Amino acid sequence: MYLSPRLFKFLLNIYGPYLGSGVKVEYISNDWFTVRVSMKQRWYNTNAVGVHFGGSLYSMVDPHLMLMHMQLLGTDYIVWDKSASIDFVRPGRGKVHTEFLLTREDIDRVLQHTENGKVYEPSFEIEVRNEHDKVVARIRKQLYIRKKANSSQ
Repeated sequence: MYLSPRLFKFLLNIYGPYLGSGVKVEYISNDWFTVRVSMKQRWYNTNAVGVHFGGSLYSMVDPHLMLMHMQLLGTDYIVWDKSASIDFVRPGRGKVHTEFLLTREDIDRVLQHTENGKVYEPSFEIEVRNEHDKVVARIRKQLYIRKKANSSQ
């Protein structure tokens, strides 16, 4: 189901898990190729040693690549998160942020690899950065994408 970026941003920002972890979707471009997300450090997303809870750091990046691909590819494609891993590089304090950037070439690659119902499993690396633009965490995400069998394309 296609939603406008503005409505989608609003819905994500009132989504319970995002409210509960303090994640804020700051920007979704009109063409769906760019998403920016941030999270301020609050008492409810701070762990026992005074830094961002790792689960909150991961949750701020979790759905976006899948959702962006779903909007860009449309309903003729199945898009799922397949796997993920996170490396904590340094303690996350204060406001952290990340940006997701896809290109037309990324989407063209998906279209090429999924011809005739083939599965494509692209991987992405996302960096979460602090207010000083230092890397706090690196997340690797792999998607599962395939064209639906009954697709008219």
